[in-house]
This record gives sequence, C-alpha cells and structure tokens, in this order.
Amino acid sequence: MKTAANQTERAREIRADYQTLKQQSAEIVRARDAATRLGISEGALLAAHVGDGVVRLADDPQAILESVSRCGEVMALTRNEECVHERKGVYDNASFFRHGKMHMGMFVNPDIDLRLFMNHWKHCFAVREQKRKSLQFFDKSGQAVHKIYLTDASDETAYDKLAERYRHPSQEPSMEIEAYAPRALEIPDEGIDWKGFRTAWENLQDTHDFHPMLVRFKVRREQALRRIGADFAYRVGLDSARAILNSARDERCEIMVFVGNRGCIQIHTGEVSRLFERGPWYNVLDEKFNLHLREDKIARAWVTKKPTRDGTVTALEVYNAGGEIIVTFFGKRKPGIPELPLWREIIDAIPA
Repeated sequence: MKTAANQTERAREIRADYQTLKQQSAEIVRARDAATRLGISEGALLAAHVGDGVVRLADDPQAILESVSRCGEVMALTRNEECVHERKGVYDNASFFRHGKMHMGMFVNPDIDLRLFMNHWKHCFAVREQKRKSLQFFDKSGQAVHKIYLTDASDETAYDKLAERYRHPSQEPSMEIEAYAPRALEIPDEGIDWKGFRTAWENLQDTHDFHPMLVRFKVRREQALRRIGADFAYRVGLDSARAILNSARDERCEIMVFVGNRGCIQIHTGEVSRLFERGPWYNVLDEKFNLHLREDKIARAWVTKKPTRDGTVTALEVYNAGGEIIVTFFGKRKPGIPELPLWREIIDAIPA
C-alpha cells in the first residue's frame, strides 16, 4: 500500500530525474518526450509536480470544460504520438450526453470543434509553467487526452477562479495508473462476411455510420480498406499528406483536419497557408491553426470513399505502423451539402 510518505518520496525522485534530464539535453525536452525517456507516463510526470506549479482538479472534467468559455479565447491542443493539432477559439456550445455506456461530449464551433469520449477522461490539472497557464486532462493510463492553454487574449482572472473553484481536496503528488487491456487480435479475413460488409458499405447514408459498421462486422479499419475494393479505398504514397496540404494551400481549398486519441477528436475547418518542414515534422503554422505531423512515422496512407445521402465523401486517411489513424483530411462540408468539387480534384491528382 502506498503511503503519503512513499508518494512524496517517489515524486521527489521523479522531479530530480526530470531536472537531470533537462540539464543533460541540448534541446528543449517536452514533457511527453521526457516522460518516455524516464519510463513513466506524462500524467505521472505532471502529477509529481503537484504543489510546484501544478494543482490537481476535481474529477469532474465535464463541469470544468463547461466553465472554460469564461476564459475567452484559448488554444485547444489534441495529439497522438505522431501528430499535434492546435486551434485557437472559444469553448462555446458545449453539449454532453449518454449513448449506451458511453459518456459523450461535443463543442461545435467554427474554431473549437471537438468530439469527446468522456469515459477516458480521468485526471484533471491546472498547470502554470514559465508563466504559461493551462488545463490538462489525462486518461487512466496517464496519457494526455486534451490540453487547453491561455493565450494573450484569454481572461486570466477567469482561469484562476476556475482553477480555485475546482481545486481537488487532495493535492498528493502522485497519480494512480491503470493500463488499458491490449487491443483484441484482428479476426482473419476468412472469418469476415465480406459480401455483407460490401453491401453495407455501398448503402452507407452518413459518415458517422462507418465505425458502427466496422463494429457490427468485427472488421478492423485498415483490414476493411484492404478488402473493400479500389472503388472505395486505395493506397497512396507516404507523402500524400504533404501533397494534400500543399495543394489545398495553392488552390485555396477549405479543408477539414481531424486528429485524435482515445479521448478526443479535434477538428480544423478552413484554409491553410503557412507550411514548413522542420526536421521530421511537417507543419501548418497559421494564426489560429497549427498542425505538426511526424512524416517519418507514417506507415500507410489511403484514399477512402464513403457513400452518404449527400453524395460520396472522400478522405485521405494516414496510419502509423500499428494500424492506428494519425490524421484524416476531408474537404470542407456540412450535412446536407455535397463535398467541394475542388477537393475531389485535389484527391484525384494523387497517384494510387
């Protein structure tokens, strides 16, 4: 059993190791990378600093999120191992609901556009580091699901009141970590009803029906793309994300960029303009939207076509070596409005 003394001593060790790592590194070591080098989760690293610029917040992420709009414009950050999505805006139009056992949430705005899977939101913190203030949320394994940073346009007083209002009564410098179960093995191709699956794909009415279809037929996403046929999915080059971004910039085509993890999907809708390569990262560095994509971690890229009642929806889906989606690109669209013809032209220009 962990005692308060044990937790305090372990936190002291983590902080000391972190300081040593920063002193030994020539470059800036970000918390996520530092945690990996130290063999702990990012959440555990942050929790070790409770009382030193970090405040543990109540285990009520929905209430905290519903209060963020009082801070005015902030920067939303959602990432996975290979891609970081940053968008400035106001957390208006929150909605939360239950869907079976799932606790879901949404923010639907031109700037802050999020889909939230609240079952995975476990630990909440208010963080102050080098005068930069943020709210940070982690899943049960200590992986970050979402972060919210103040900007020069934010109401810092409102942030301070929020942090104080939701301050957790316990400020122990530790985090209880619970690992997720390993992902279930892929069912072999011969065990799938591909004829039924093909018929279901052909009769899709909405892109939101796609994931439930995969679940119903017990098909992995890339497994489906490999078997469905080139009229609905085909492989493209590993540089296709860069090509899409460059073409969207040059043609001034409004696009949608989805980046997510198990707890959150963050969406940008609009044009992109300032594109830069920095080491292994390919970046969008616009005023309100930043994207940082590790191109060296891209294992496969697919063009997919999904029928809907509004016509075919075309996407570029980018995957890592483990078969997990890194980032997805669409042309700008809304329900009831067909996708942009210019977007289809950009996609069709990518060689299979």
